[in-house]
Amino acid sequence: MLPCPTPFTTGGEFDAASLRGNIERWHETGITGYIALGSTGERVHLDACEYLSVLEAARAVVPASRLLIAGAGQQSVRHSIGEIERAAHAGADAVLVITPHFYRGAMTQAALIDYYTAVADAAPVPVLLYSMPELTGIRIEPETIAQLSQHEKIIGVKDSAGDILNFAETLRLVPRDFAVLTGNGPLLYAALTAGATGAILAAACCAPQLAVEIFAALKRGAHARALKLQRAFTPLARAVTVRYGIGGLKYALDLAGYTGGSVRAPLRMPATEARREIAQLLSDALRYADTAADYDAVEPDSLSAGANV
Repeated sequence: MLPCPTPFTTGGEFDAASLRGNIERWHETGITGYIALGSTGERVHLDACEYLSVLEAARAVVPASRLLIAGAGQQSVRHSIGEIERAAHAGADAVLVITPHFYRGAMTQAALIDYYTAVADAAPVPVLLYSMPELTGIRIEPETIAQLSQHEKIIGVKDSAGDILNFAETLRLVPRDFAVLTGNGPLLYAALTAGATGAILAAACCAPQLAVEIFAALKRGAHARALKLQRAFTPLARAVTVRYGIGGLKYALDLAGYTGGSVRAPLRMPATEARREIAQLLSDALRYADTAADYDAVEPDSLSAGANV
C-alpha cells in the first residue's frame, strides 16, 4: 500500500485535484490500497478541516476494491477517538494510529496497551498500530503488539522501526491472521521472506511497479529476481525517506510524472545536488522496473504462508 504525500501548491494550499490525479494513476500499478494523512502525508502540518478535505478527496477516487486507511492519533485518548470518528465519517476503511509521544518518559509499554485498548474500544473502524520510533522515540515492542493483537478491533501493525529481529519476533508471537506490515523500504525483501503480510512504503509512491514486482517475484518463489530488484529499490528508498525526507519524495514524484508539490515549512525541498542524486537513483530504479520481465530466474518457493501478497 502507498502512504500518499499530500500535495501543496506553491502558495501552501492543499491541492485536491493533484491528490486525486495521483491516486487514479496509482490504480494502474497493482497496489492494493492507500494511507492518507500518515507521516508521509504531513498530517502534523494540517488543521482539522484540511484533514477532512484530504480524506474526502481521496475517498472520491478510491474504489471499494481498494483500501483507504487514514493516519490518526493524537496525544490523548480523548482526542484520538474524536479524530478516528471524523476519519470514519469521511469514509476511511480503517485507521493507522501512531503512538502518543509528547510525554515520552511516561509512554511505557503498559501505557501503550492502555492507550490502544481504549482507542480500539471506541473506534467505529478497525485499528492498525503504528510504530515509528525514528519520529516519535517510542517503539511498540513485539510482546505489546502480541497482547494488543487479541483485541477484535486491532487488526494489524505497521512497523517502521527497521529492526528485522524484532519484526520476526512479532511475526512469531501474533496470530496468523494479524496483518504485520513493514514500513521500511530497504527491508522489504527481508520482511517478506520473514513472513510479513505486506508493506506501506513511501518510496513505492514514485516507483510503485518496482515494489509490486518484488512482491510478485517472492510470491512465485523467484528469490534471485526479487533480491536484484530490492538492490535497485534500496538506494532510492533511503534517499527519499531518511536522507532527503518528504521533500525528496515529492521531488521524485514530480520526476516520475506524478504531482509531488511543495512541502510545508519548516520542511524543505532538496537542494540542487540532492536533486541530481534523486534523479539518478529514480532513473536507475525505474529502469529495473521496466526491464524486470527480462529477468526470468525462478526458484522453488520457500516463502512462509504469511508472505502472500
